[in-house]
Amino acid sequence: MQRALLVDDERLARVQLRGQLARFRQIEVVAEADSILQALEAAQQFQPDVVFLDIQMPGHSGFDFLEQASGDFKVIFVTAYDQFALRAFEVNAVDYLLKPVRFERLADALQRVSGSTASPPPANAAPLQYADYLFVADGLRPQFLKVQAIQYIVAAGSYCEIFTADGRKFMLLQALKQWEERLPPKRFVRIHRSCIVNLDYVQRVAAMGNDTFELFLPGKPEPLCISRRYALALKHRLR
Repeated sequence: MQRALLVDDERLARVQLRGQLARFRQIEVVAEADSILQALEAAQQFQPDVVFLDIQMPGHSGFDFLEQASGDFKVIFVTAYDQFALRAFEVNAVDYLLKPVRFERLADALQRVSGSTASPPPANAAPLQYADYLFVADGLRPQFLKVQAIQYIVAAGSYCEIFTADGRKFMLLQALKQWEERLPPKRFVRIHRSCIVNLDYVQRVAAMGNDTFELFLPGKPEPLCISRRYALALKHRLR
C-alpha cells in the first residue's frame, strides 16, 4: 500500500485525481494540500510514499516544496504546463502528467512508483499522445523524453534504439511492434520491419528502383531504407 499526498491549489483537480486514484487498490490518499505551507505540514505529519504535486501555485511552486520538504517519498508532477519537464528530471520525479490526467497515463505512473523505472512497459501499455512524456531509464541517467522529440526507432534484438531530433540515443527493452502499437499512428510510420519514423522529420524520399526508396532525415547523413512492403503505404501518407 502506497500512502499518497495530493498537492494542488485547485480543489476540483484534487477531487478528480482522488477519484481516479480510488480505482487503484495499492494507493491510499492520506492527505491533501492546497498550498506549499500546508503540503510541508502534511508531508511531515503523514509521511507519504508518493506526492502528486502541482507545479504552479499562488506564491510558490512545487519545486519550492521539494527544496524544503523532508522524508523519503517519490514525486509525480501533475500540471497543465509542459515546459517544466527538464527541471522535473533534475529533482528525480517518477513521472510528469499533464492535465487533464488520462487514466491510462496515471496507471503507467503508478507502475513506476511501485516498480523499477527500467522495467519494460507491459504488452498492453496505454497508447501515447504526441505531447506525452516518456520516463526513460537508459543506463545511469533516467530522464524525461517527449514523444514528439523521437525522430526514429530501430529494432536491436529484444531492445529498440530510440534516436531523437537533438542527437540523443536511448536503448530500451521493448519490441518494435509494441512501439508501433503505442505511438500516434498519424505521426509515426513503419518504413521497414526494423524501423519506425516520425513523419514530422522527413526531409525527402528518393526512389532507388525495384520499388524501394531512401528516406532522409535532418542531422542524419545516411538515409534510411524503405522496404517494398511499406513503400506504398508511406507514399499514400506523404501525399
